[in-house]
Amino acid sequence: MFKATPLFAVAAAALAATPALAQSTSDTSEFAVIGNVPALCSGGTISGANATFDLGVLVNTSTGLLRTDLSAPSKVITGSFCSARSTINVDADAMTAQTFTATPPAGFSRTVNYVATASGWTITPASFDTAQAVNSAATQSRDSAFTGDITVALSNFTTAGGNALRLVADPNYLGTVTVTLAAAE
Repeated sequence: MFKATPLFAVAAAALAATPALAQSTSDTSEFAVIGNVPALCSGGTISGANATFDLGVLVNTSTGLLRTDLSAPSKVITGSFCSARSTINVDADAMTAQTFTATPPAGFSRTVNYVATASGWTITPASFDTAQAVNSAATQSRDSAFTGDITVALSNFTTAGGNALRLVADPNYLGTVTVTLAAAE
């Protein structure tokens, strides 16, 4: 005798005998990789490790007046960089007699003014004149990150009070120049 098999059992057996439909054997996970770079500025290194502008004898020894040919080789700061918009600022103090601190007698001065410039960072060099009360060109800005050399130079030496004044004798006239790089905020 013949026994009837339900139709759904035949269909189930047929499906079991056929290979499974393609299924995924992998899965993907993504991870974000993040970090940041802060705005950084580095002033670099003074080339030759010599951070002194030595002008030698400041006066003409025949007249006692400030020499008109005063000069000093420029100084170069190498390896300077800012990773963002930045400003460069130059600030300077006049050269003043360090031992002779009293008010100089009539016809004499104890101060030598000059102009300090820092060039190479911006199109217009930052410039500071120690004889001026306002130095609007002392700070210059650039809109992008930059790396490069900065050349610092001195020029335009004058006697405070007028070039007809003589400088008082002193073994040590001292001034300073400060160059600052800063990331713009």
